[in-house]
Amino acid sequence: MTQIRSVGVIGAGQMGSGIAHVCALAGYDVLLHDLSEEKIAAGLERIEFNLTRQAGRGLITADEVTAALSRIKAADGVEAVAVTDLAIEAATEDEDVKKAIFRSLAPHLGDQTLLASNTSSISITRLASTTDRPERFIGLHFMNPVPLMKLVEVIRGIATDVDTYETAVTFARSLGKTTTNAEDFPAFIVNRVLVPMINEAIYTLYEGVGTVESIDTAMKLGANHPMGPLELGDFIGLDTVLSIMNVLHEGLADSKYRPCPLLVKYVEAGWLGRKAGRGFYDYRGETPVPTR
Repeated sequence: MTQIRSVGVIGAGQMGSGIAHVCALAGYDVLLHDLSEEKIAAGLERIEFNLTRQAGRGLITADEVTAALSRIKAADGVEAVAVTDLAIEAATEDEDVKKAIFRSLAPHLGDQTLLASNTSSISITRLASTTDRPERFIGLHFMNPVPLMKLVEVIRGIATDVDTYETAVTFARSLGKTTTNAEDFPAFIVNRVLVPMINEAIYTLYEGVGTVESIDTAMKLGANHPMGPLELGDFIGLDTVLSIMNVLHEGLADSKYRPCPLLVKYVEAGWLGRKAGRGFYDYRGETPVPTR
């Protein structure tokens, strides 16, 4: 099996910084890259804040925080990331963006570098086909927030070889994660089940069956969900929810996956959820308030 010692993460947002966080905590040397120095700096700040918070809760020690932070370095260009043992793409859920990243890596890749995508819905086979090493390409779908969530979906493309798969599983488990194998079909397992539920909750709101509060309360107390579906959609990001629904609708050609028009309207308005300050709730005050 390929030995993983260094990890490159492309994308310093919520997912990418979370992946860098758990990799560094597990003892890997990590390079973090994004489009600008400001985005990388924001990602590093987020990692330090979250590590410190874990230490404050007694989950890790202060020494572990210091050691983890010392293992993470900023990478100004993709050239450095490309020669790590494992390069993980964690950019926005847009197929064209992801393919462009893998094309930019291609001229600089080390002979043994493995490639992975953190995509939550897009075909691993299609992404792998844009590279020179589809047999060394894998899907590693971490859950959000990465430091807290225990699952990683491991997805093989049609060309992924056995060594790549076994290395990926061993790597994910070394981070303290539980792995589940998902076949390369639209949205894999978690989002194939979860996101249509969120979309259906939005239809329930759209059709006037219930209010934002009543829908979320019903699912929290009636189905014992820790978070209501509309609140969860805001947490994930409504643009991501819409992207996954579009992948399902286009990939499976089934009308049950049609994105709710209200979801489309919220995304068009820029009301993307927590990260934008407004979604199905308004987060700009002390307490979130429903927007409908």
